[in-house]
Amino acid sequence: MVIKKSDSKQYPNRIMEIDFLRGIAIILMMLFHFLYDLQAFYNIPIPSWNHFWYYEGKLSAILFMLLAGISCTFSKNNLIRGFKVFLIGMLLTIGTYILMPEEYIRFGILHLLGLSMILFHYIRVIPLLWTGVLSIMIIILGIIMDRITINTWLLSPIGLIHDSFNSMDYYPLFPWFGVFLIGTLIGRTVYKEKKSIFNKTCQDGLLNFLGRHSLFIYLIHQPIFLLILYVVFHFILKIG
Repeated sequence: MVIKKSDSKQYPNRIMEIDFLRGIAIILMMLFHFLYDLQAFYNIPIPSWNHFWYYEGKLSAILFMLLAGISCTFSKNNLIRGFKVFLIGMLLTIGTYILMPEEYIRFGILHLLGLSMILFHYIRVIPLLWTGVLSIMIIILGIIMDRITINTWLLSPIGLIHDSFNSMDYYPLFPWFGVFLIGTLIGRTVYKEKKSIFNKTCQDGLLNFLGRHSLFIYLIHQPIFLLILYVVFHFILKIG
């Protein structure tokens, strides 16, 4: 990955390869959501939906979690950032409940990332070894809890749900907070100097641009996709 020195000066406080990877994650996420819209709203069968594309969507989410964890080690205001992200997640909950009450977002990736930032604010002083142990324990407990069902949805934020639980986007604290913590471990070791690990980082192109504006793109891409698909399926195809 190569970048000119003049390009890096445009964003002196950013680590370009992290923006680059976040840009890849946003592309993977948008592709997954576009295919989801085709299948869920227009009954277009997507080959390998429960295999390849399922894991493609999970890869995107895991990248976001790891990168968010890394970024938290650079920030001095994770508490405020966490509350803002969690609030946006709650607004999505309200919006999706109004539009799709049967599968609205109860605890999606923004809820997870926001609450993870808040929790990290309070546990950031834990030694690296114990942070690693904690992350592994959370992941293992999450795998175990995924096999357990209860009679209420109130514990869904931690990963305990009932049989009929349904949510468009669901990333509970167990196991996914463990993945976020692994990101903080990477930030505290690989990026302990808070600068790029490359002597020359990636060129500041489209992926870096998407990475810098990932939250905004996350919020607007689905309404745009749904509008485009509505126009295509209700007007263009009827005319054709």
